[in-house]
Amino acid sequence: MSALQVGRSSAVVAVAALGLALFTLVITENLPIGLLPLIAADLDVSLTAVGLLVTGYAAVVVVASVPLTRWVRRIPRRTLLTGLLTVFVAACWLSTIAQNYWLLMAARLVIALVHAVFWAVVTATAAGLFPARVRGKVIAGLFAGPSLAMVAGVPLGTWLGQQAGWRTAFLVVSAVGLLALVTIAAALPNVRPEDNHASTGTSPDARRFRILVVTVALVVTGVFAQYTYVTAFFTQVSGFAEAAVSLVLFAGGAAGAVGNVLSGAVLDRWPRAVLVLSVALQVVVLLGLYAFGPVKVVAVGLQALSGFAMAFMVTALQSRILEVAPGSTEVASAASSAAFNVGIGGGALLGGVLLPLAGVRPIALVGGLVAAVGLLVLSRE
Repeated sequence: MSALQVGRSSAVVAVAALGLALFTLVITENLPIGLLPLIAADLDVSLTAVGLLVTGYAAVVVVASVPLTRWVRRIPRRTLLTGLLTVFVAACWLSTIAQNYWLLMAARLVIALVHAVFWAVVTATAAGLFPARVRGKVIAGLFAGPSLAMVAGVPLGTWLGQQAGWRTAFLVVSAVGLLALVTIAAALPNVRPEDNHASTGTSPDARRFRILVVTVALVVTGVFAQYTYVTAFFTQVSGFAEAAVSLVLFAGGAAGAVGNVLSGAVLDRWPRAVLVLSVALQVVVLLGLYAFGPVKVVAVGLQALSGFAMAFMVTALQSRILEVAPGSTEVASAASSAAFNVGIGGGALLGGVLLPLAGVRPIALVGGLVAAVGLLVLSRE
C-alpha cells in the first residue's frame, strides 16, 4: 500500500479512527484502576482481586500477541480490524451486565485477545497510509488516542463510575468503540499487509530489538507497580479525598497529551534520544513519589511528569520498532506489546504483593529501582 493509493483526507480520517479505537482499548484496560474500590464493593471481592483484572488482561496479551498476529497475517486489514472491534464492542457491553467477578473477568479476557492483535497491527497499518519520511508524525497522531484516554478517558470514566456506577462507564466505552468501528469500515482501505511499505523494518537489527523488548518490560513493570494502586497512593500517602483522584489522573493525562504533541515534532529526527529521555524521567518520577509522596503539590507534579514521559516513550518505541524490526514490523509490534503487558501485569502483581506487606508508599521505591534497571539495559542499545 503506497501513500499514493489513498487520498490524504481518507488517510487522515482512517488514522483518527484507529486512534479512537486505541483510545477505547486503553480506557478499557485501565478503567478498573480508577474504579478499584467501586468494583470490589459491588462484586464483593478484595482490592487485590480487582487488581487481577488488570493482571489477567495483561497475561492474555502477553501469551496471545505473537501467535495470533502470525495467524491473521494474511487477512486484509479493514476486514481484520472491523472484526476485532465488533468483538470488542460486544465483550465490553457484556462487562456492563456481569453479575459476578468471573463473568467480568471472562469479558475482559476476550477484550484482551482483541487488544493483542489490534495493537500489533495498528502502527504499521497507519504508517503505510503516508510516506515514510513522516512516520514519526503519523505515529504521534495515532497515539494521540491513548494519550487522550489518559487525559479524558480514564479520569472521566472514573468520575462517571463514581457518579452513575462503574457499569455505566463501561457502557459508554462500548458506544465509543462502535463509533470507531463504523468509521474504520468507511475510511480504511482493505489492503493486504504485504502491500504495506511499513511492513518491514528500515534498518533491521535483532540485537537492538531484543534490548527494546527487555527495556520496555522492566520500565513498564516499575511504572505500573505504582500506577495500578495510584488511588490508594494518593488517598493514603498524599492525603487526597477519593473523589479528587480523578483530577490527579487528569493532570497526568493532560501532560501526556502535551508529550504526545511534542514527540511528533522531534521523533523523526531523534527517535533513540527521545526514548532514553522518557525512560530516565520515569525513574525520576517513581523515586520522587516515594521521597515526596506526602507533599501534595510535588506528588501531582510528578504524576503529570509520568504521563508526559509515557507518551514520549510509547511513540518513540513504536518508531524504533518500525526501524529495527528484524522481520515483520507487525510481529515485532506484537512482541513489544507482549513485553509492555508483561510490565503491566507484572507491575500490578508486584504492587499487589507489596501492598499488604509494606503498604502503598514503598511500591514507588521498588518500581523506581526496577525502572532504573531498564534504563541501564537501554544504555546498551
